[in-house]
Amino acid sequence: MSDPGASMSIVKAAAPLYVSTLAATAASLVDTALLGRHGSVSLAAFAVTVAVFSPATATVAGALRGVMPFVAPHRGSPEKLIPLVRSGMWLAFSVGAVCAAAVAAVPLAGGMFGIRAAVLAELGAFPWMLAVSVLLIAVSSSATSVLVALGHSAQVMRSGLVATAVSVTLSVLLVAGPGSLPSYGLTGAGLAMLASSLVGTGLNQYALRRLTVLAGRRIRPGRPDPRQVLRLARVGLPLGGTVLVKFSVLGVLTFAAARISADSAAVHSVSESLVNVIFTAAVAVGQAMVPLIAEHAEARDVVRIRSSVWAGSRVALCAVAVLGTTLLVLQRPVVGLFTKTTALEEQVVRLLPLVLAVVVTDALQAVAGFGLVGLKRTGPSLVSTAVWFGILAALSVPVADAAGLPGLWTALACANLLQAGTKLVSFLRHSARIGASVPSNASGANVAAVPGSGPER
Repeated sequence: MSDPGASMSIVKAAAPLYVSTLAATAASLVDTALLGRHGSVSLAAFAVTVAVFSPATATVAGALRGVMPFVAPHRGSPEKLIPLVRSGMWLAFSVGAVCAAAVAAVPLAGGMFGIRAAVLAELGAFPWMLAVSVLLIAVSSSATSVLVALGHSAQVMRSGLVATAVSVTLSVLLVAGPGSLPSYGLTGAGLAMLASSLVGTGLNQYALRRLTVLAGRRIRPGRPDPRQVLRLARVGLPLGGTVLVKFSVLGVLTFAAARISADSAAVHSVSESLVNVIFTAAVAVGQAMVPLIAEHAEARDVVRIRSSVWAGSRVALCAVAVLGTTLLVLQRPVVGLFTKTTALEEQVVRLLPLVLAVVVTDALQAVAGFGLVGLKRTGPSLVSTAVWFGILAALSVPVADAAGLPGLWTALACANLLQAGTKLVSFLRHSARIGASVPSNASGANVAAVPGSGPER
C-alpha cells in the first residue's frame, strides 16, 4: 500500500541522521590520515584501540535505540516521557560502563594477543580517553534516541556537525602540529575525540532539556526504576547484541580475506568502507521509521504499521540506488581516494557489483529489523543475525580459500538476504498478532487501543 505521507516523513527525519553519520565518518578518516603521517607505530596503536572502540560505541548506540519505540507514542505527554528518559539514562550508564571497560582493557588484551611491545607502549592514556568517550557517547545516545523519537532529527544533525568540527579542528592542531605548534600524536587524537564526545553530548542534552516538550522540567536520572529500566533493556540489549554479532563476524571475514593475500585484505577493507558509506543511509531510514511504527503499534493499526515499513523500504532502496549509481559512475575517482595502487584499484572495481549486492541486501535486512524495533520485538533480529552470520563465520575461511574475495562477498550477500527474509517473516507475524488482538466494530474497522497500552503487553 502506497503511503506518500509516511515516505516524506521518513525522508525528512532520515536525511539529517545520514548527514550526521557521514560527518562522523569523515572525522575518523581525518584522524587516520593525520596519525599515518605522524608515524606508523601511532597509527597501529590507534587502529588497535579503535578496533574495540568502534564496536563498543556501535553496541551502545544500538542498545539505546531501544528507547525510541517507548518514547514516540507519548510525544505530547511530558509526564509520561520523563520516567522513560530517566530510565534511558540509567540504561546508558549501565551499557556504557561495560563497553567503556572493554576499551580501557585494550592494553591488557593487546598483550594477551601478542601485539608488539612498541605499539602497546605507544598507547599511553589513549584507551582511557576513549573509554571516557564511550560513557559520554552512551549518555549522548540516550538523548539522541529521545530527540529522534520526538521529531528533532535536525537538532541531532546540528550537534553532530559541531562535534565533528571540534574533532577535526583539534586533530589538525594537536596531531598535525601545523607551523610551530608541537604534535602530540596519539594523545592529541585522544583529546580531540574526547572533546568531540563531550561537546556532542552537551549539545544533545541541552536540546533535550530546552528545545522539546520537556523544556523547563527536571529530568535528572534520580533513583533508578529497575522495572522500567528492564523494560527498555529487553528491547535495547538484543539490538546492541545484534550489532556486536555483526561486527564480530565482519572481523572474521577480514581475517579470512587476509588469509588469501595482503592485496585481498586491502581490497576487502576498501570495499567494506564503501559499503559503510552507503549502508548508513539505510540505518538512518530505519531509525526514522521507528517512531511512526511505534505510534501505529500503540493504536494497534496493523495496516499503517506495515505501510510504514513498505514506505521505509522504498526510501532505503531509493537512497541505496542513488548512492550506488553514483559510485558506479564515479568509480575511478572514488576508489582512488582509498588507494593509489593501480592493481588494487582494478580489483576493487571488479568487486563493485558484489559490493552493491551486499549493500542492497544489508539495507533490506536493516529495514525489516527496525520494523521489529518499532514493535518492541528485537529478539528475532538477534536470533536471525546470530544464526545466519554464525553460519557465515563458520564457512568464511573455506569459502575464501576456495573462491577468493568474490566467493566471500557472495556469501555475505546471501547471509544478508537470509536475514532480510527471516526478519520480514518475524515482522509480519508480530504485526499480525497486534492486529488480531484488536476487537472489531460492526463495520470491521479496528478499534483503537486504550491509551497507554502497548504491544508489549
